[in-house]
Amino acid sequence: MQFSSLVGRISGAGADAWNIHAEARAAQALGEDVILLSVGDPDLDTPAAVVERAVESLRAGDTHYTPITGRPALREAIAALHRGRCGQDVDAENVIFLAGAQNALFAASLCLAGPGDEVIALEPLYPTYPATLEASGASLVRVPASGAFRPDLAALEGRITPRTRAIFFATPNNPSGVIMSDADLAVIGALARRHSLWIVVDEVYAGLAPTGRVPSLAAALPEQVVTISSLSKSHSMPGWRAGWIVGPKTLVRHVEALSLCMLYGLPGFIQEAALTAIGVAAAAEARMREYCAARCALLVAGLDGIPGLSCAVPDAGMFMLVNVEATGLSGHEFMTRLYHSEGVSVIDGGAFGSDTRGCVRVCFAADMTVLRDACARIRRFVLSLAAAGVVNG
Repeated sequence: MQFSSLVGRISGAGADAWNIHAEARAAQALGEDVILLSVGDPDLDTPAAVVERAVESLRAGDTHYTPITGRPALREAIAALHRGRCGQDVDAENVIFLAGAQNALFAASLCLAGPGDEVIALEPLYPTYPATLEASGASLVRVPASGAFRPDLAALEGRITPRTRAIFFATPNNPSGVIMSDADLAVIGALARRHSLWIVVDEVYAGLAPTGRVPSLAAALPEQVVTISSLSKSHSMPGWRAGWIVGPKTLVRHVEALSLCMLYGLPGFIQEAALTAIGVAAAAEARMREYCAARCALLVAGLDGIPGLSCAVPDAGMFMLVNVEATGLSGHEFMTRLYHSEGVSVIDGGAFGSDTRGCVRVCFAADMTVLRDACARIRRFVLSLAAAGVVNG
């Protein structure tokens, strides 16, 4: 029996990045002594008020169909949150509520490009991006980063062709934690204007930035910028699948038609919880920023002085890229051998692009005792390499 060509596009090389993580999760389920630092799932509970609102709504019978785009009050709350962050004049009609930022990214990719088109993505990029962006039939064009994992804007301009339809990027970035500057965005905005390109910005970590916001092009280019976000990271709600798109109203109508085919609306009790979450956003985001700052500092201190390792401290977020090239191992080799030797699961930096092949991504959104143990295990592993004469410096 045959399958659609789509199955090849959505399998993607990025899927291999999760093999060690999947192995570690299976081992953890069996009670084995492993530590997972391979996924951004904080060990914080969702704010109690959010949980209580969901339970209350569910018990009240909020189990029926809902509007495809999301309830008006929730959409207006998202619009208000967005207005406050970037100053763009939007209302509920500019918003559609979807099943997490990943779903939003997928929906945007299907509505903005198709067979014969090209879409540009700035590296380093999250491993699901290639399959997500190519599912439409468009071709993905990668733009490598420059030094310190910042965008190479000269290279970006050289990748634009008559077939280019959109530029995708995340700020703060996953895995690097780099925040795009106003200067970076000004160049990208000028290119988008000149070539009539969509700009799709994944801001799922924006609430974790030092001020709770990041520079944005949304107000300057309201008919070209599509902003994607969610409550997963800012409120420790990854399992709730509560995300959204903010963009031009015409795009929202197209995504609504797509969502009608895929989702037919999302649970009302989840939407009520999301509305409550947005109401406590300031406190929830402050809590997460404090949580991440403490753990980032712990990880930097815990890895300090380990031969062959170099930490790239993020601007924001819950991940750190650790350069391991001087150990004599690639990121993939380091990830694999660390797990099999010490039971610590991290992600190969090569899964995020060519510039991070010599790195591993470490998630520090974990219990501090667990994080200290992980640092001790990583130190022991690298010292064992040094004892064997593997580490170069």
